[in-house]
Amino acid sequence: MEIVISEREGLRLLQFGTAWCQGAMRLDAPDRLEMEYAVRMFAWLPFHDPASLAGRHLVTLGLGAGSLTRFAHRVLRMDATAVEIDARVIEACRTHFMLPADEEGLHVLHADGRDFIAQQRGAGAIDVLQVDAYDAEVERPALDTEAFYADCRGALRAGGTVAVNLVGQALDRRTSVARIRAGLQPRALWQFPPTAAGNVVVLAHCGEVPSEETLGARARDIEQRWDLPAPAWLAMARRSP
Repeated sequence: MEIVISEREGLRLLQFGTAWCQGAMRLDAPDRLEMEYAVRMFAWLPFHDPASLAGRHLVTLGLGAGSLTRFAHRVLRMDATAVEIDARVIEACRTHFMLPADEEGLHVLHADGRDFIAQQRGAGAIDVLQVDAYDAEVERPALDTEAFYADCRGALRAGGTVAVNLVGQALDRRTSVARIRAGLQPRALWQFPPTAAGNVVVLAHCGEVPSEETLGARARDIEQRWDLPAPAWLAMARRSP
C-alpha cells in the first residue's frame, strides 16, 4: 500500500494509491470536518447532552487523516482514543495532518481494532465508538461481523452509541445493517442516505432514547455550538428505514 499525500484547493488529502480519498484536512481550518461522511459520523451528538461531553470517552477505529479524532479531542473536548493497524498512517497523520503526540485526553494506539474491542468487552469504558476501518482498496468494511458488533456492545458504557461508516465496492449494505442491529441490539438505529461519495453512516444508540422535544433542542444547541447540521440529521433520521 502506497500512502499518497497531495494538496488541492486548500485541502490536504490522504490516499492509499487509489482514487479513494481516506481523509482530508483544510489547511487554514485543520479542526473542521471536511468530508460529508465525517460530519455525519458525529450525528450521535443529539443522543448525548452537548453540555457534558468534556471528559467522555470517544474511540475511533481507523485513523484515516485523523479528522474524527482531532474534532472529538480539540473541538468537543472529549477524551479521544484512535486505534490504527498501520503505523505508517499514524506517522502520516502526525507529520502531515497536525495530529499531536499523545497527551492528556488523546491517545493513538497502533493495534488491530478487532483485538482492541475484544479486550475492552465488559469494561464499559467507551461512551461513543466510531467504526471507520478499511483496507487500501476499500472493497468492504474491515470490521463488519455480528460477533464484532456484539463485542462493541460489551465495550460501551451505559447509554453508549456506535457510529459506523459503511462504504465499499463490494458492500452489501442491507446485510451490514442487519449485522449491526443483531450484534448491538440498539434501542434506536439511524441509517442515513448515501453521501455523494457513497458512504452510508449508521448510528446505533444503546441507551435510553431522548424525547423528540429533547432531540430537537439538542440539535439546535449543537448547530449553534459547533456549526454542525444537527437539525438536518434529525430530519434524515425520521426517514431512516
